[in-house]
Amino acid sequence: MKSDAVIELRNVSKAYERHTVLRNINLQVRAGEFLTLLGPSGCGKTTILRLLAGFEQADSGEILIAGRDMRALPPEQRHINTVFQSYALFPHLTVFENVAFGPRLQGVRGADLQERVLEALRMVKLEDYSARRPGQLSGGQQQRVAIARAVVNRPLVLLLDEPLSALDYKLRKAMQIELKQLQRRLGITFIFVTHDQEEALSMSDRVAVMNAGRIEQLGTPRQIYETPENLFVARFVGEINTLFGRVVAVDPPYYDICVHERIVRLKSKFIFASGDRVNILIRPEDLRIWREHEGSDEERATLFPAAVEDVVYKGSTVDLIIRLDNGDRLSTTQFFNEDDQAIVNLDFQPGERVFVDWVHDWEVILPHED
Repeated sequence: MKSDAVIELRNVSKAYERHTVLRNINLQVRAGEFLTLLGPSGCGKTTILRLLAGFEQADSGEILIAGRDMRALPPEQRHINTVFQSYALFPHLTVFENVAFGPRLQGVRGADLQERVLEALRMVKLEDYSARRPGQLSGGQQQRVAIARAVVNRPLVLLLDEPLSALDYKLRKAMQIELKQLQRRLGITFIFVTHDQEEALSMSDRVAVMNAGRIEQLGTPRQIYETPENLFVARFVGEINTLFGRVVAVDPPYYDICVHERIVRLKSKFIFASGDRVNILIRPEDLRIWREHEGSDEERATLFPAAVEDVVYKGSTVDLIIRLDNGDRLSTTQFFNEDDQAIVNLDFQPGERVFVDWVHDWEVILPHED
């Protein structure tokens, strides 16, 4: 059956000597999609880029671009361009000459060359910098030159290997927005590599979370953050709290779970049996803190007693480190909201006694992993 994917990896594996870096990778990337490969150093994400670009060859499996097997094609015939972490600009050439380098190799000359280069520079808002050399540009401007040099060749796919990592925080945030807007204007498929989870969530149409040469989960940023499929994804993407429980009654998809001597009724897509141990995953922003005087005795009986261990003021939020009476440590983010009187007073103090609960149905229940 014919696939409409512009990129397709089928059971791709790669090893260097005795070290396996990719293990049976299966991945489809749609035309015009912004896909991010996210994971820690050494997980194999850059190796995927190198295989796609033709700089390395897979040990097994197939790599298809626009339905065509790439195994016999050299890099220059793959209709793919790469933006490297170092930008790899020619320091002795002007911005114009850097961008013109690729089209010149393809035989483009004269007015056609001038038009294509200036069009690429306009896309990245650098047409007024064409006579400068890379050393006369800021880091953000150099990054945009590298992108212009790549898109001027009108590639089918653009590969970006952590191109923002060398920028300071403020410029990095600005370039995330610019890069996503540029991708939408161009309509080119972007495959972006990063270890920065915030960057991946804010820019991507889909995210592939990688670990030890495997794709742990592939989905939209919201799916990755709100419904992680395993503990690695949950802990790697954003902060997460873990409570341990044991199933005491079963009524799929609902389960009565004993958590620190309290029974909570929770929903899960996984199938559990009575007696199974589970992990209850809760994001810090989904935890709710009650002061000792708040709520009735009946309400407090369903909550978890705790003490405030630390308070971190962040302007629009207050982060609290909470220690449950059984010793578990939780992180919670409380938002200032003048319309919600229950949480408007966030003047918590270390040592203050509180009660803890969370917004039910926003937790994720996963099988316990030893």
